[in-house]
Amino acid sequence: MNKVPDYQTANSLLSRAEKVGQLFMPAAFINDSEAEIEQLEHLIRTKGIGSLCFFHSRASAATNYEGKKEVVFNDASFETLKKLIERYQNASKYPLLIAIDAEWGLAMRIENTPQYPYALTLGAIQGNNDLIFQVGKNIAKDCKAAGIHWNLAPCVDVNSNPNNPVIGYRSFGADKLKVAEKALAFIKGAESEGILTSIKHFPGHGDTATDSHLGLPLVEKPRTELTANELYPFQQIIDKGVDSVMVGHLSVPSLANGETTSSSISPAIIKDLLRNDMGYQGVVISDALNMHAVSKEYSEKGQLEWLAFDAGNDVLCFAENVSEGITTILQKASSEQIEESFKRVWALKEKAIERDVSKTPRLTEPKQLNQTLAERSLTLLWGSESAIAQFRATDFCTLTLKRSASQPKLQDLPSEIRQMRSQVAEETDILVLLTPPQVKPANRFGFIKEEIDFINELIQTKNVVVYLFGNPYMLQHLSYEKATAVVVVYQDFTEFQDAATEHFLGKLSAEGKLPVSIF
Repeated sequence: MNKVPDYQTANSLLSRAEKVGQLFMPAAFINDSEAEIEQLEHLIRTKGIGSLCFFHSRASAATNYEGKKEVVFNDASFETLKKLIERYQNASKYPLLIAIDAEWGLAMRIENTPQYPYALTLGAIQGNNDLIFQVGKNIAKDCKAAGIHWNLAPCVDVNSNPNNPVIGYRSFGADKLKVAEKALAFIKGAESEGILTSIKHFPGHGDTATDSHLGLPLVEKPRTELTANELYPFQQIIDKGVDSVMVGHLSVPSLANGETTSSSISPAIIKDLLRNDMGYQGVVISDALNMHAVSKEYSEKGQLEWLAFDAGNDVLCFAENVSEGITTILQKASSEQIEESFKRVWALKEKAIERDVSKTPRLTEPKQLNQTLAERSLTLLWGSESAIAQFRATDFCTLTLKRSASQPKLQDLPSEIRQMRSQVAEETDILVLLTPPQVKPANRFGFIKEEIDFINELIQTKNVVVYLFGNPYMLQHLSYEKATAVVVVYQDFTEFQDAATEHFLGKLSAEGKLPVSIF
């Protein structure tokens, strides 16, 4: 891979068109065909692309998942990723910045790679920010092993809406102070390994009921409230220094002079608020421009890319119309606009590629850290330790409700529920081990209504202790106050299962605290 020239040299070497090309970050897919790979190589060679963002496959990326296309899993994804990075770097005249979303590790995008807990789980840990630092550090090590420079994380959204369809488990919680504190620890961990980070989704995606992959969320709070809450973590981290800020696709009229335009293409929100009022002078990156919150509104190729750039974004993430976008920016932008963004992006590139990230050969081993995180996050939400001890002394039976979102077939579930109901009919004391089929809240977290009704029937008529291995917002669907005890375990990793077992046996206390309000 070629070295990155210093800014003064690059400024004289690159043409105006090449400088604009440096602002584009098209998507790269690990499971692309050879023809698609060659197409991206051609784009890199001919348009002077500055960066790439990797996704698993076209079927699973951003807006495509709602199409229910089959996602083909590839056990060799990590090796494929490394080879593709090398191949794309070889196609580029100047080193590419390689980015990925790795909020909870490379496993967010890549099979058979380390997975760490969701931000919501980390949010349950009281104090111990050194553990959050270590999570950021370990994920950064894994990025280095792959050849990635830029982790587009963490989320600093203050999640105050239990019905948020897309942020929820990706947020550290509802407390702005703890969100800022934990996000900063994560960032410092990544920085210790030389990996770039990005705080998102500015100006705050936490109190929304619309998924911006599919539509444009509207945030109708007054500016004073947003400044005091949603903007607080962004300001705190900006003041301490951060590599980049990702702007989300959100309609926030009180921050945009009453306009309902998406924040990602709003000069009022990026230039006036973020840069002028909040004092941020670093790189601004757009959220994926293929997301339907904005992409559906602009049919003319290149128009959205221009609007995003003109609003103040330096890096145009997941731009789908690169050639047309470059042409439009060259036609409409002032030289000063282009130079300002190019200088910021090139400074980031110099910082990130001052060493060869691929010289970290091995992935981390998450087991020991995940075990500690499991023990520290475990949350006794309802009931008491003594109530669980008394329950443990009974002749209880154990009922495990766990399946993937697709197995068994949904039409078979009512008969299975009838069988379970029959099995526990004569039981008085039941330990329910509950793992929702999915982490997102759509369709009752993947449960069918009959399953929810069955669980609530047990809670209301039996002596029940529940261990929830999943998103705590699932409890919105349960009459959990009628249970003997409810313990939130957050994840279903083996390490979290082990911690739950130790807690039930009375060998481990629950130190965590729910980081969000369920209702």
